[in-house]
Amino acid sequence: MTFQITPHSNSFTSPEATVSRYDDFIQELIRLHPQGVVQIIYQVLKHSSTMKLSEKLHQVDKLKRWLDSFRPLPLTVLAKLKKLYDVKFTYNSNAIEGNTLTQSETALVLETGITIGGKTLREHLEVIGHKDAIDYIETLTQLEEIGEWEIKQIHNLILRSIAPQEAGCYRQLDVKAAGTEYVYPPHYLLNDLMGEFILWLNSVEAKELHPLEYAAQAHLRFVSIHPFRDGNGRTERLLMNLLLLGAGYPIVVISNQVRKAYIDALVDAQQDSDISQLLNLILDSAQSSLIDTLQILATASDSRGRGAPFYEEMLAFLQSNRDSRPW
Repeated sequence: MTFQITPHSNSFTSPEATVSRYDDFIQELIRLHPQGVVQIIYQVLKHSSTMKLSEKLHQVDKLKRWLDSFRPLPLTVLAKLKKLYDVKFTYNSNAIEGNTLTQSETALVLETGITIGGKTLREHLEVIGHKDAIDYIETLTQLEEIGEWEIKQIHNLILRSIAPQEAGCYRQLDVKAAGTEYVYPPHYLLNDLMGEFILWLNSVEAKELHPLEYAAQAHLRFVSIHPFRDGNGRTERLLMNLLLLGAGYPIVVISNQVRKAYIDALVDAQQDSDISQLLNLILDSAQSSLIDTLQILATASDSRGRGAPFYEEMLAFLQSNRDSRPW
């Protein structure tokens, strides 16, 4: 998994001091058990479910800075993250589209190649195709410009074993959004609309947006064009993550548990041109992925000597809490 975009910065902390902070943090975790890294991070952030978008964005930026302080990420951690997100991203993205394989079944298909009784061949092929598409976008993170060819390749990998005649090809008929009155553009405009989308995607205007707003805008613009007959959602969630990986974020997984809120956010954005609900959902998903990644990094033995800003803030918080006790 490609996380190695933004360089780390521990320039003001000696390697010996950073190793000591790692060791001190592990000792604190032992003392606080069963409280773990995730709970401590949320306490440091003072996270609340009623936060404004700007406050959430500030917290995500802080989490991203902590992640960057561990760079270059240890190879052992990268391997673990790759395995985790191949399964988690594939399961949730497919489940949003109706695939009934569970997360554990998805892991079995990817890790052992076995088939799950009672599940369709298509569902198994969706898992394999999505994993292939993740591998592909991870090769593109250094690309300066993303074109229609790359987007068609993502779609091709998703559908080539399921509907080879449609894989990587724009739809040849008109479609309407299921359950809403939103009508997608006619098929004969797709070439022009996708050309305009690509121009925007690679424009200075778009790339100057915050990476998460850029990803949200790209998501909305793409699904509103709906260039393929099937597989648009999975293609766009992969494209969104290609943009985020290129900006140094971990893979951001929109959970199947928020499927209704996700669809409602897209519908509202299409009808009212209000992207706030979609951005809010993507921010929540990014925060979750960043915290999951930091949880793995913070306790990995190979992280000794990295992540000084992260350990400093965690230890300062824990020390202040200990000092504030009345006994």
